[in-house]
This record gives sequence, C-alpha cells and structure tokens, in this order.
Amino acid sequence: MTRQILVTSALPYANGSIHLGHLLEHIQTDIWVRFQNMRGHNCIFVCADDAHGTAIMLRAEKLGKTPEELIAEVKTEHEADFEGFHIKFDNFYTTHSEENRKMSELIYQRNHDKGNIVERQITQLFDPEKGLFLSDRFVKGGCPKCGEPDQYGDNCEKCSTTYSATELVNPVSALSGAIPIEKESTQLFFDLPKFQGMLQEWIRAGHLQDQIANKLSEWFESGLKQWDISREAPYFGFEIPNYPGKYFYVWLDAPIGYMASFQNLCDRTDGLDFDTYWNKDSTTELYHFIGKDIVSFHGLFWPAMLSGAEFRTPTAIFSHGFVTVNGQKMSKSRGTFIKAGTFREYLNPEHLRYYYAAKLNNRVDDLDLNMDDFVQRVNSDLVGKLVNIASRCAGFITKKFDGQLSSHCSQPELVKAFTDGKEVIAQLYEDREFGRAIREIMALADRANQYIDEAKPWVLAKEEGKAPEVQDVCSTGINLFRLLMIYLKPVLPITAEKSETFLNVDSLCWQDADLYLTSHKINKFKPLMQRVEKENVDKMMAASKEDIVQENAVGQSTTAASAQSPITEEPIADTIDYDDFIKLDLRVAKIIEASHVKKADKLLQLTLDLGGETRQVFAGIKSAYAPEDLVGRLTVMVANLAPRKMRFGVSEGMVLAAGPGGDDIWILSPDEGAVPGMRIK
Repeated sequence: MTRQILVTSALPYANGSIHLGHLLEHIQTDIWVRFQNMRGHNCIFVCADDAHGTAIMLRAEKLGKTPEELIAEVKTEHEADFEGFHIKFDNFYTTHSEENRKMSELIYQRNHDKGNIVERQITQLFDPEKGLFLSDRFVKGGCPKCGEPDQYGDNCEKCSTTYSATELVNPVSALSGAIPIEKESTQLFFDLPKFQGMLQEWIRAGHLQDQIANKLSEWFESGLKQWDISREAPYFGFEIPNYPGKYFYVWLDAPIGYMASFQNLCDRTDGLDFDTYWNKDSTTELYHFIGKDIVSFHGLFWPAMLSGAEFRTPTAIFSHGFVTVNGQKMSKSRGTFIKAGTFREYLNPEHLRYYYAAKLNNRVDDLDLNMDDFVQRVNSDLVGKLVNIASRCAGFITKKFDGQLSSHCSQPELVKAFTDGKEVIAQLYEDREFGRAIREIMALADRANQYIDEAKPWVLAKEEGKAPEVQDVCSTGINLFRLLMIYLKPVLPITAEKSETFLNVDSLCWQDADLYLTSHKINKFKPLMQRVEKENVDKMMAASKEDIVQENAVGQSTTAASAQSPITEEPIADTIDYDDFIKLDLRVAKIIEASHVKKADKLLQLTLDLGGETRQVFAGIKSAYAPEDLVGRLTVMVANLAPRKMRFGVSEGMVLAAGPGGDDIWILSPDEGAVPGMRIK
C-alpha cells in the first residue's frame, strides 16, 4: 500500500550560513525521504528559513539593510548550500510569507476563541541603551538555581533549570552590555496548563523517542506554565491582530512555517490538498526531524497549539544529537566550525553524506566527525570496496565482450544472499538505523570483493578457453555492484546516477533488487568517485579558520542565534587566567609596506617593522583601509602568535583592530612616542 507522508526538517535561522551541524539533520532527513520514495511511497519534504525575530532585525540594522533584504540574501545562500549537498526539498520557503501570516493568525484566532489565549501584566527586562525589551537569548546572567554564570535568560545549560529572565543573577544585556531595567507590559500567553492531560498522554503514545519522552515528562513535575507568545515593538515578525505594537513570538510562527511551506506547495501543485495532510482526522503521516535542543517547542507547545486549533498532531518527532568535530564542540578558533560552502570547496559532499549515515542511529546521541576516521572510512568503504567492484569487472566486460553481460547467472546462491538482504536493510532505513544499514551493505561489499579475489578473472583471462568464465565472474560482479548501489542510493544519489549511466539502466528502484541483468550491454566505465586526500581536509580546516578571522574583523555573526542550531555564538569567550593572558606578547609595529591580496576580498598583506625585525601579516581590514593609507602608521600586533600557513602565504602574527566592521575597523595606534618593537604591558 502506498503511504502518504509529509516530512520536515527544523528551520535554519536566516541570519547565518549553513554549517555541518545543520547538515547532519538535513542529510538524515533527505536520506529517509529518498528511501521512502525509492520504495514507491509518496513522501513530500518541505522546509523553510526561520526569518523572524530580534536577532535578524539587529543584524540587518548593523549591515545597513532591511530585514527583508537580509533574509532574501540568506535564503539564496541556504538553498545553494542544501542543493550542493544534494538535499532535495519539494519546497523550501520562508516564514516571512503571506501563507505563514494567514496560518499563524488562524491558529492564534482559533485558540483565542476557545479561551486558550490569556492576557497578563508582567515585568520584563528592558535594555535602556538599545531601547527595547530583551528576549531570552539577549540577556545573560547567573543561573538562579545552581549559580552557573553566563547563562541565557530562559534555561541553564549546566543544570537544565528553566526560569524567567528576570530571575537571573546580575543580568546583563548581550546586545549592549548595559544592566537591564525592569518594565511592566501586557503580554499574551498560550494557556499550556489546559493541555497537560492531553500532552501527558501524547508524549507516551509512541510519538517520541523514549529518551525525549522521559525528558519532557519532567515538565509535568512542577506543572506546566503559560507560554508567552507576544513580543513588543520594535520586532521583525507578524503583528498580532487587534494588538498594535505587539508581535507573534518567533517560536509561535516558526513551526507554523511547516504548514505554510506545504500550503505554498499545494497552491502550485495540481491534486495536492492541504487539508488531506493537516485535517485533525487525517490518515496521512507527518514527521518532524529536529535537534534535541528544541524538543520542548516541538513536543509540548506545538502539539498543544495544533490541538487547540483543531489541526492534526505529528505522527512522530525524530530528535538527533549535536555534531562534534575531532571530539570537541565545533569551534571557530580551531577551524572546526565548518560551513557548508567551505566543505564543498575542498571535499565531495557525498563523502559527508556517507560518513554521517555510517554513524547515525535512531537515538539522541551526539555524532563526532573525526577527520582522520572520515578520510579512512570514505577511502576504504566507498573507493576501496564499493567502486572497486565495478572498476575491477567493467574493463574485462568492455574490452573482451563488447560491454555484453553473460546470458545467465552463474552464482545464484551468492546473488540470493544479496537480494535477501533488501528487507533487512529496508527496515533499518525505515527505523533510521542508518549506521547499521551501512554495516550490512558494506558486509555485502566485502563478500563481493572476496568472490572476485577468489575467482581471479585477471588470471582466467590469460588462460586459453576461459573467456566464458571471465564473462560470468565479471557479470556477477557487475550485478552485485548494482544491488549495492540500489541499497546506497538514498545516501549517494549522485554516484547512483553515474552508476545508472554506467549500467545503462533506468532509475534504480528498491524493487529492482529482485532483477538480474543478463545479456545486457553496459557502458564504458568512468571513475565514479575519487579518494579523499588528507591535504584537502587540512586546507578545509585552515580555510575555516581564515573565514572566521575575516568575519570577526568585520563584526558579522555567521551563526544563527537560535535554539534550532546546535551552535550559538557566545558574546564573550570563556574566562582565561592571568597566567594565560600574560603569555601574549603585544608589540608596537610600524607598517612599512601594505598591498592588496590577489583573490581575497577582505585581506591586506602588511609588512611590519618590529624594530630590527620584519614580519608579514595578513589582516582582514581591506574594507576599511586602502594600502597607501597604512604605510608609515603604527599599530599593535600579537608578536608571539605561531605562524599560520594560508593559501596566500604565511601570516606571522596578528594585527589588533576593533570596530563593528565594514568601513569602521580601527587600527589601535599606541600613544605618541611609541617606537617599533616596544612591548605593551
């Protein structure tokens, strides 16, 4: 029976680039969707940019753009990154749309009419310098329960306690550094406690992983609280009907963006009906793939809000863990905060798809991208095992038999072992146990290579009268390769397309596993995949550091300040000891030469005089200074920073500069009377 399935991934925030953390979720979702469609089901995949909120408004202001201009630019970049990693949406939209406005107002109004929306007078934190109320993510202070410093205004990352921003110890605005003041305002709340019974039943009805259901159950121990769904102007979002100057909180309209994106697709697609999928009595399937950090929004607020508005709730919510790189949290300073575009510049996106698949399961575990293991696994599995089968056999078939496969199957038991695996592998894909599926597939690849090694067609080809055996062995190898590509097609769609051309077959489908190619002509084999070179991995890591140096110089955040991203840009780095600080050797330096760097948009090459010693430094200050304006000026540099090889040359230190970016980057000149080489203490 053909299943009708609608799938979403969490919405990436529209104020920064797609990075490897985002890609884990979207690759996982894409693999599952491709598998379902290969099985003959109707599986639709929609997503959108999360385009509202204070963070976007402030970043647009900093860049001198309107929020609409910013989110349009980011959407174009996001779409290119997702396409580059072969993530195939049926629709990628934006939450800043008329469809989302109407749907948000509809869901709000239905809940309002049922008494699920209440007004309350509350006290909020207000930034006196910025002149706006501070959302939870823009105020930091000590946790009111455990005392952990530097926590956001909604929950503690150390003890997981949730609280109001006004409860923080010594709160500070993350926007201006000012001490917030308290101001009263009237806000709208979704009456979540009314849904406690419904939610307790819902989260234990198989819609969530056990680990997530257990975590959400903790919310009921102290009783659910009403959820603030309004924000004061200035705010970039949808104004609430009949409440001028108040806007829907971004977390109200963001998940509704799933519905709006699907509505937009329905409006453009004949025969696709919105109500069939979202009506409260719908028999279709609805799945959300999300990160573990946003389960409370999707597992509590979202089903309650849908239920209150008489829409269906999700069939299931699939949560995953975070991405670490080389065993550590993604870090800009270490070059492990890797953007999708940087990865694509140096490495094959399908390699990352495969590596993620090989390590993914249906639990909420974090996934470590170990770069040495990445190189070894891709080269061993995909090049050494998978592609090797086709390349070893194709030459004999093309040269000796004019591309014609044997007229019969000479190894029916071996082939049966491969075809018998299709249901086991299919169930593992269905259950999102991708890592176990990959192990099953690679075990079959080992058997195929073992068969070819033992049959030795290269030896048989030299013996008189053995040509039929050579054709049989290599035809079997080609057919085994074809079965492996059917099983790997959800993970490696581009390699599968190349393989379809090589095999001279139509699009590979799951049911094709029961077929065997006999008396079939294949095309000449062309390389399907290249090895990963460690040198390119190193270049990617170095380029990631370089990206961050340049971005920091112009003061632009590349990370969404949203709970939907496993990475957040902290306003201030971790505290260091005085002993760490004293290691810095800050010296006055005179700029004696300055020039543009070819093919670098933000860098200038500086030659610095340290008083008898010269250094070459690449500085991301091109937007603010012409080279001729710098010659002869004094600056301050970190003189004992280890040299770093960049693609333009070696940088032997770092020039200190400050400012918001763009045209406003200021070289920190020392007092008059300073001389090159003088140490600053």
